[in-house]
Amino acid sequence: MIVPLSVGPGRLESTMTEDLSPAERYAAARRRAAEQATALASFREMYDFGLDPFQIEACQALEAGKGVLVAAPTGSGKTIVGEFAVHLALRQGKKCFYTTPIKALSNQKYADLCRRYGTAKVGLLTGDNSVNSDAPVVVMTTEVLRNMLYAGSQTLLGLGYVVMDEVHYLSDRFRGAVWEEVIIHLPESVTLVSLSATVSNAEEFGDWLDTVRGDTEVIVSEHRPVPLFQHVLAGRRMYDLFEEGEGHKKAVNPDLVRLARMEATRPSYQDRRRGRAMREADRERERRQRSRVWTPGRPEVIERLDSEGLLPAITFIFSRAACEAAVQQCLYAGLRLNDEEAREQVRALVEERTAHIASEDLHVLGYYEWLEGLERGIAAHHAGMLPTFKEVVEELFVRGLVKAVFATETLALGINMPARSVVLEKLVKWNGEQHADITPGEYTQLTGRAGRRGIDVEGHAVVLWQRGMSPEHLAGLAGTRTYPLRSSFKPSYNMAVNLVEQFGRHRSRELLETSFAQFQADKSVVGISRQVQRNEEGLAGYKASMTCHLGDFEEYARLRRELKDRETELARQGVAQRRAEATVALERLKPGDVIHVPTGKYAGLALVLDPGLPAGRSNGHRGFDHHDGPRPLVLTAERQVKRLATMDFPVPVEPLDRMRIPKSFNPRSPQSRRDLASALRTKAGHIPPERARKKRSQAADDREIARLRTALRAHPCHGCDEREDHARWAERYHRLLRDTSQLERRIEGRTNTIARTFDRIVALLTELDYLRGDEVTEHGRRLARLYGELDLLASECLRERVWEGLSPAELAACASALVYEARVGDDAMAPKLPSGKGKAALGEMVRIWGRLDALEEDFRISQTEGVGQREPDLGFAWAAYMWASGKGLDEVLREAEMPAGDFVRWCKQLIDVLGQISAAAPTEDSTVAKAARKAVDQLLRGVVAYSSVG
Repeated sequence: MIVPLSVGPGRLESTMTEDLSPAERYAAARRRAAEQATALASFREMYDFGLDPFQIEACQALEAGKGVLVAAPTGSGKTIVGEFAVHLALRQGKKCFYTTPIKALSNQKYADLCRRYGTAKVGLLTGDNSVNSDAPVVVMTTEVLRNMLYAGSQTLLGLGYVVMDEVHYLSDRFRGAVWEEVIIHLPESVTLVSLSATVSNAEEFGDWLDTVRGDTEVIVSEHRPVPLFQHVLAGRRMYDLFEEGEGHKKAVNPDLVRLARMEATRPSYQDRRRGRAMREADRERERRQRSRVWTPGRPEVIERLDSEGLLPAITFIFSRAACEAAVQQCLYAGLRLNDEEAREQVRALVEERTAHIASEDLHVLGYYEWLEGLERGIAAHHAGMLPTFKEVVEELFVRGLVKAVFATETLALGINMPARSVVLEKLVKWNGEQHADITPGEYTQLTGRAGRRGIDVEGHAVVLWQRGMSPEHLAGLAGTRTYPLRSSFKPSYNMAVNLVEQFGRHRSRELLETSFAQFQADKSVVGISRQVQRNEEGLAGYKASMTCHLGDFEEYARLRRELKDRETELARQGVAQRRAEATVALERLKPGDVIHVPTGKYAGLALVLDPGLPAGRSNGHRGFDHHDGPRPLVLTAERQVKRLATMDFPVPVEPLDRMRIPKSFNPRSPQSRRDLASALRTKAGHIPPERARKKRSQAADDREIARLRTALRAHPCHGCDEREDHARWAERYHRLLRDTSQLERRIEGRTNTIARTFDRIVALLTELDYLRGDEVTEHGRRLARLYGELDLLASECLRERVWEGLSPAELAACASALVYEARVGDDAMAPKLPSGKGKAALGEMVRIWGRLDALEEDFRISQTEGVGQREPDLGFAWAAYMWASGKGLDEVLREAEMPAGDFVRWCKQLIDVLGQISAAAPTEDSTVAKAARKAVDQLLRGVVAYSSVG
């Protein structure tokens, strides 16, 4: 019998105990009474749905006093476990901190908990906002908690539970270290609740938590509460990715495989240009196929999903501009997903949420175009949007008033916006360096949004067909549900001074050795160590087999090896010398030289049309950007015009003769080529190519080779009958010894890596007088209050009084260089800077960075390892200066060439760092602290001040 969810656990159990004996009924009643007395029983009554087994297991572990790690798919309800920690804290009279990776999530969780427990019991702390921070339950970003721990904040008193939502963020290469810092430094009395997406090494992460936090229960759930179905949309047809079958192993839809094969074998345009005739039947089949298969347009996709009842949908496009373009395409196509009543509801909510934005700013922000899309049920969602606009889109989507959202992948990072369907336009995205395939983990994260619990019976992931798509590859992405959690933990300057101040150098080093990064490195060392042990056993066997009764065969083998290495080195030098001579000879060629190409596909007689010298070495001729030497353009005797490479000339080439190249010669004209090639054969066809004279080998005159050969012949083992047999064993011994040495170097490189980096950082800070042994100096205490990538640069600027006497706007411009990082590459134009003192201070900041960069190189602190100070980016200085000077939004955004959302985000980060500068700056004989506070006030206006909570 199926029992509805509304039936409580007590009533369900009573129906199951009717057939029990009196003794069994009595035991069940005792057990039921005990359960009713638990915190979990009262917590379950707060919800109108039953809890899943993994939620119950995690809550029971928490109530038993254990820490928990819960790894479950997106949308499975793992936050219920976090809310139970809140419930336990309030019941026990303790505090609970609920941490999230991003402010938007903090705002969302704060609103949820306020609805459940009331605003008096819930507070919020983000980088730029503080609401009821002394409440027993405080929602905050993870960085805020890290800063509290280092500052020894009084708010930590009475803390009983910490919930770390989206704990898999510790893999993030930029911010991941913060999660590990919090986990390591939380007081032992605090129970930790870690909530993660499904990761493949949850047990490994749980083992580490068990080591650093004590008894930790690992609960892994692979079950999706709403089943997910995978599809491919090609032309007018929606294909299932997997065919229905029995058992757990799913087979790729054979129709899709057939479609991909037909696409791959379809003759290309180039094939047809080469004159490959197609039979009429082939042409007809291709016409039919093309009418069936294409990549549908964005409005077409939304209409198709609407007709299939698969809206609301989120379409992930890995480009902000493409998200905005998609909305415009849908509007131009006349798409309307809302009726008149829904349109009125949208307008009312939008006007209410944006009432505080000045009317002159609305036009600048593209408000009216944005509103038109919302009224039709269509919107974009990306980091370049104003936070208020993004929040409105999120609220309308959850209410069902926006049915199609085009979003970048940032939406997948925890925001509660579930949909019935998720669409992926492509399986490739720009990762900051190149276009790369999305990983199984990213695919799982994106498609995890499909299927709303309690609303949808099933969720749908739709991938748009692209030419060259491999159904098998897509099935691999969809079938690999998990991804590994990898630590990105690295010590920083701020971390070092804070640790030394609290624990001293020795204890700090020990603490860092307990990081998840070192735990993973040490675990990988175990396998390598076992391999080293096996190798050492093999080496002992090889050594016994190569033993010779006449003498030390290991020494004899070493002489043989040295002789072979010397001969190889001389041969390599000979090849390099011949190549260099050939290059010099090619550089002497001139147009009109007749040469003989010695090797390659175009070997034979040729006329030099252009010497093809590298740029800068053109000898009066146009240079080409060839990194591998000259590449002459020649006409062969067979009438082909080709650009040759240095590999076609293994030996130096000398001109056989010279010819005049007619001014009318056109290398693209077959007639011109035929006439000149004929003249070439007539002129030089009878001249035999010059034979390359073989030079005496360098090895014949090399003293070292002569010495080694003499030593070999004189060695006792040289006369052994089994010499070659021993030599084979010696070669195996040498190869295995070399492999073992490499493994030992890997072990050495992975052992104590975090501690060694910390030692180098401490040595540099000691050199700069931030540390003296276990003592933190006055400069060090200033550095302890500065967080961020450029913490040491900011501290040095305060120390050298670079910012003294600056106006608030000038200081804002300087501080912006500490936080801003441009999205474009190094080829961007030089940024515009404020004149006067501000420009001079920015120049001084760059000079100080140069000094620190050189110092880091001396102490072997590398930015490639995620440690060290990147160069300050001055790209936001002018925008920050203008905004702090009171300029209008229209003028600032036009000058900055930046979306409003990016501008607001950088301003908020700037406000955060100015607050740190204000706290760290000297109070006596300094204008910096006052200027920083004033700059914050001048920045916090207009769109920058428009935010709902955090």
